[in-house]
Amino acid sequence: MREIQRKYYVPNNCALIVTGDVNPEAIFAQAKPVEITVDAASTPAPFNNTASFNPFVFTQSVATRQQAMAVPTIARARNIICSTLASLPLEQYSKLDGSHMMTPAVINQPDPRVPGSAIYAWLAEDLLFHGIGYGQVLEQYGDTGRVRAWTRVAPDRVTPKLNSLQTEIIGYQVDGTVVPTQGVGSLVVFYGLDEGVLNRAGRTIRAAHALEQAAETFAKEPVPLQVLKSNGTNLPAERISKLLESWRTARLTKSTAFLNADVELQALGIDPAKLQLNEARQYVALELARACNLPAYFVSAETTSMTYSNSVSERRSLIDFSMKPILAAIEQRLSMPDFIASTGEIRFSLDNFLRSDALQRAQVYEILNRIGAMSVQQIQEEEDLIDNKENA
Repeated sequence: MREIQRKYYVPNNCALIVTGDVNPEAIFAQAKPVEITVDAASTPAPFNNTASFNPFVFTQSVATRQQAMAVPTIARARNIICSTLASLPLEQYSKLDGSHMMTPAVINQPDPRVPGSAIYAWLAEDLLFHGIGYGQVLEQYGDTGRVRAWTRVAPDRVTPKLNSLQTEIIGYQVDGTVVPTQGVGSLVVFYGLDEGVLNRAGRTIRAAHALEQAAETFAKEPVPLQVLKSNGTNLPAERISKLLESWRTARLTKSTAFLNADVELQALGIDPAKLQLNEARQYVALELARACNLPAYFVSAETTSMTYSNSVSERRSLIDFSMKPILAAIEQRLSMPDFIASTGEIRFSLDNFLRSDALQRAQVYEILNRIGAMSVQQIQEEEDLIDNKENA
């Protein structure tokens, strides 16, 4: 306990909380003159990124990313989930009262060399496909030791190292090279809720990939449905060529072909329609939509008609059914003390994404204004219609 107190109960890792019937301005005025010098001895111990064991890390993927992305349902599900998440801004809120706090730049722009949306889109894919995502620390702040910059590392580049009991991760390798367990070069690990779609639905993905290959094969090299078979007569090559040409012409012109006693028509091969490829692909698409926790409507895999009353309901279903586990994995990891102070938490802002269209908002505002719940000025502020120049 004394070791924990020495390491973590330090000024720059603590918050002053005052409760009761007090005047906030007066409290701030009293606290402001107090100068706390933060030196190396009072800096929190470096955050260790190897403190837990995820059983899904070591599961060999049943399907590959290449197989998955060759299946239209998976590709569409991936693009919907990842592009939606990449468009959502991250913001910091106070755990005490829920108020908005200043969000560190590293939260929305992890790597100065890469757009933040790209980092989070690929991280979302890692969590969706593998159930785990990795980032590598590029820079740290010298005073707090918090992460200043990090970049995404593909899961297939990472190899965890276990202790002798195989119960805890004690280190990582990236591309075969051991990386530090803390500080610059260490890994930031984002844990998902399961082993990922490539494992959980790997066999279904492989079946879907096989169906796509079968459909492609029939499209490129269709099996002949019928053949002209000789009854034993040894026909010269010239006559065979003329016979085939006449049949080809008859098929193209949809006219009547003629056969003599030397040749008979014989059915051969399988009618692609009898293979029920479309039905099989539809069934697999529905199963894969379920595996991605995505309403079948989004990947056109629903066999029955399904409509939403408005776009907000459709977007809400996407968040509730599909994206919450991935959002939570990222939010909770970025809320840990190596990124922000313990008094704050990081959350994706869904306000604009779930915002109704202009007509619907106008109707709601009209009702709220009529009953006195919102003034015209409040509505203008909500819609950002107030000219800042006039208020300057």
